[in-house]
Amino acid sequence: MKVMKFGGTSVGTPERMKHVASLVTSSGEPTFVVLSAMSGTTNALVEISDYLYKKNTEGAHEVINNLEKKYMQHVEELYMTAEMKEKTRAFLSKQFDYLRSFTKELFTSFEEKSIVACGEVISTNMIINYLNEQGVKALLIDALDFMRTDKNAEPDLPYIKEHLTTIMKQNVDYQIYMTQGFICRNAYGEVDNLQRGGSDYTASLVGAALSADEIQIWTDIDGMHNNDPRIVEKTEPVHHLNFEEAAELAYFGAKILHPTCVQPAKFAGIPVRLKNTMAPEAEGTLIDNITKKGEIKAVAAKDNITAIQIKSSRMLLATGFLRKVFEIFEHYQTPIDMVCTSEVAISMSIDNDTHLTEIVDELKKYGTVTVDTELCIVCVVGDLDWHNVGFETRAADTMKDIPVRMISYGGSNHNISFLIKAEDKAQALQSLSRSLFP
Repeated sequence: MKVMKFGGTSVGTPERMKHVASLVTSSGEPTFVVLSAMSGTTNALVEISDYLYKKNTEGAHEVINNLEKKYMQHVEELYMTAEMKEKTRAFLSKQFDYLRSFTKELFTSFEEKSIVACGEVISTNMIINYLNEQGVKALLIDALDFMRTDKNAEPDLPYIKEHLTTIMKQNVDYQIYMTQGFICRNAYGEVDNLQRGGSDYTASLVGAALSADEIQIWTDIDGMHNNDPRIVEKTEPVHHLNFEEAAELAYFGAKILHPTCVQPAKFAGIPVRLKNTMAPEAEGTLIDNITKKGEIKAVAAKDNITAIQIKSSRMLLATGFLRKVFEIFEHYQTPIDMVCTSEVAISMSIDNDTHLTEIVDELKKYGTVTVDTELCIVCVVGDLDWHNVGFETRAADTMKDIPVRMISYGGSNHNISFLIKAEDKAQALQSLSRSLFP
């Protein structure tokens, strides 16, 4: 069995819903489908929640009514038979009445998560109804029946595997199995969500639980590109990455994939393929545990970076100094991207400056602190093992005309990173493309 996940733009209109239906049934083999909410729906549901937090029931009702009108029009375009139109209208009316019921209650984050979950519930029901109308034997499995997080808000892998496997054994001989992405229950049984990676994370967890042959992530771009197509002309899809390379690219700016969402697939040894819903014939990007030796794969960039340097003679031959520094960042839950050290100084970069003032105040206990803002990390990803003579030189030579604040190399075998001014980002990406991918 393969798992196929489709994002919001892939099911953004009735026409695209029909296209997705043809894609998932084309092989004729059993397929497990994970769906996001239709594009724009989650934003509308968040807006409804925002009005309810502010006790503006009139604003909430207006957004609900407009969303309901939009979906009722989709019904007319999606279905052929009067019976299925009526069935779907009744389902939608029930869902929107459910949304209206929140305007009469005390509103908390729990109610907000229940509201936001409606987007995936609606999209999956609409496509299941369409598949059934087309004569496809398709089953909708409620994600809330098997997808759960533990008390640390991490996926409860044994629970997911046990409950999903049981459901599948009780429902054999279906061509299509479908569930909602993103939504789950928490350890206390409340409606919640997977946060990082959303529906991609659901697909990876489902694939690992079912020992699928392949997990396919369908979006509106044909795989990960070797550079940012918004800045660099004539970029090309990277046809193969290993999981570490894909995670590096995702973390440092390739928005097509969240860096943590493919971890369950990686640990289960299940390949992940990125495909383009709008161009299904395109090869896309295959991600697995195989490393192709001696290849530089891609370049990515991460914006809104801040660099912090602490200089202190107390670092010289001192033990415990770095621990004290890192504990400050841990206390304020601020991840560090890059780290460079010398005998008397340490430089770090962060991408979340929410607690920058407090962090700097704490660091001043240990030395002189300097802060640089409006920076950018540009990273080169591939097989960059230190035994590959000259690879790091090729990347560094390309940056010879660009001021570099920090360089990180050797932390992994797949990444060399340069911290530069944000204003130099375009020049750096274009220069690296000319040099590395001629």
